[in-house]
Amino acid sequence: MWKNTEVARRLGLAAPIIQGPFGGGISSVDLVAAVCESGGLGSFGVHHLDANGIRDVASRIRARTSGPFALNLWIPLDDADELRIDDAAFARNTALLQPYFTELGLPMPQRPQRFAPPYAEQIEAVLQARPAVFSFVFGIPSQSVLKRCRELGIVTLGAATTVDEAIALEQAGVDMIVATGFEAGGHRVSFLRGAEESLSGTFSLIPQVADAVRIPVIAAGGIADARGIAAALALGAQGVQIGTAFLACEESNAEATHRKMLFSPDARYTGLTRVFSGRLARGIRNRLMNELQPHAAQIPQYPVQNWFTGIMKKAAGAQERSDLMSLWCGQSAPLLTHRDARSLMAALVEETSVIIRRMGGDSS
Repeated sequence: MWKNTEVARRLGLAAPIIQGPFGGGISSVDLVAAVCESGGLGSFGVHHLDANGIRDVASRIRARTSGPFALNLWIPLDDADELRIDDAAFARNTALLQPYFTELGLPMPQRPQRFAPPYAEQIEAVLQARPAVFSFVFGIPSQSVLKRCRELGIVTLGAATTVDEAIALEQAGVDMIVATGFEAGGHRVSFLRGAEESLSGTFSLIPQVADAVRIPVIAAGGIADARGIAAALALGAQGVQIGTAFLACEESNAEATHRKMLFSPDARYTGLTRVFSGRLARGIRNRLMNELQPHAAQIPQYPVQNWFTGIMKKAAGAQERSDLMSLWCGQSAPLLTHRDARSLMAALVEETSVIIRRMGGDSS
């Protein structure tokens, strides 16, 4: 009964499939609604939004679906919530990126008062929005936040890249764990040790986490089709979170150029780098990654670098310049075949049932 796991029952899903949340404005209400209406859990990454933006997104999702959905936040890591850089450091990074801004026809941006919205205001807005699920990465919310989630009936999902992180999440009282292997696209969400020291593959990580904790484990990283779902369940997961396959769907808010690249031969070649955002993340190798990599040591940390490249990405997407934008992509992108979320969900459910039936399991 692969569709009737504890994850599916607790979250009220027809199948234990979670759409990975995308940050930086590439989540969309259309995608969340499509996944929810297809029986999965749609997720919206809100770490780039202020409080009003978060409340607006939750309202628009509810107008499109009555199904449960998740809002996802980044927990402040190190001093990211109050990051300050001096004028000299800002000027150095401006000089490094100026040729690309010029090439895109963009003026150099003025230094903002903040590089990202305040976390305290974001978390309060999420709690006020009261989604069915609050998912988070890069750490663990405070005990007061977790207590309020329990009081409000909000299920909490925390991301782990190591067994130690999974144990820490369980001990804190988090409801479920998204164990994410290093095959995943986008950011490596490690928080107990450096991201470069926390690069376990999905096949190694999932069974270890499943053995180490008692709460449900959701597998993520390198899962793009039914074979990945069946394998994750066999390894001890009770659900899966899928990112790149949903990012490639027309309902996502990724630039058309980005979605096109996910189906291209270039998607076979991804790399882990800090040059796009200031944190380690996996994307398709391109000119910008290659040219900035020698300067990685002087790249400012998140969210400063993310603020700079976010401006560039919007312009590059409009100009179909895939060479000058971050192209988040997992290692299983070559397996992608679907371009809309509903057909993807239908195929995942039907084909997983077929595979489990062939393996001698109950496909109901």
